[in-house]
Amino acid sequence: MLPVAILAGGLATRLRPITEKVPKALVEVAEKPFIFHQLDWLKRQKIEQVVLCVGYLGEMIREKVGSGKPWGIDVQYSFDGEKLLGTGGALHKALPLLGDEFFVFYGDSFLPIDFQPVQESFKALGKPALMTFLKNQGRWDRSNVEARQGRLIAYNKREPTPAMEHIDYGLGVLSRRALESWQGDSSFDLADLYQALALQGDLAGHKVTHRFYEIGSKEGLVETEKFLKSKIP
Repeated sequence: MLPVAILAGGLATRLRPITEKVPKALVEVAEKPFIFHQLDWLKRQKIEQVVLCVGYLGEMIREKVGSGKPWGIDVQYSFDGEKLLGTGGALHKALPLLGDEFFVFYGDSFLPIDFQPVQESFKALGKPALMTFLKNQGRWDRSNVEARQGRLIAYNKREPTPAMEHIDYGLGVLSRRALESWQGDSSFDLADLYQALALQGDLAGHKVTHRFYEIGSKEGLVETEKFLKSKIP
């Protein structure tokens, strides 16, 4: 299985005051830090290497997760430094730790799908990047993906069109060349990279059917806790 990059460097302003003294990754959900749930799931997916892209209160995450030994996963860390780099910039900085191809998802999301079919799609479709997408129709957030017959046609997070009934599920697969070709500033958003790749015809798609969960908002936190508690033996 490919390595995984987890984007966990944001300020988590929507969860304040909860996140004033603790990073979002360490917010307790269903009786343990949220990132523990993510790592538990990655262990089940047979992931062996994880790179945590951290910024805000990142040292606290490293102190809690350590080397990843309890999960049998090699966990490494890439710090933004003095300036927050954004999701794209953080990934770009982490490239030396990630290799030529890797999964990526956000530090506030729980994605209850199998990763193996996603990796197989990425390999088969031969594009420099792949986005998983879900039929959303505005249910969980604003739809931003146009798809036809299971194929990704367009993606635009900032200015979605009426034809967009699907949403970026949150799990992507990227190649090093997709990021190295980015000509933006050192600080940039992964969503802008995805959009540029889609316009060039370089963004493959993989449709999923299970909904995602997130703790980026207080409403999402409640839903995610309910879901994770229902899954705990």
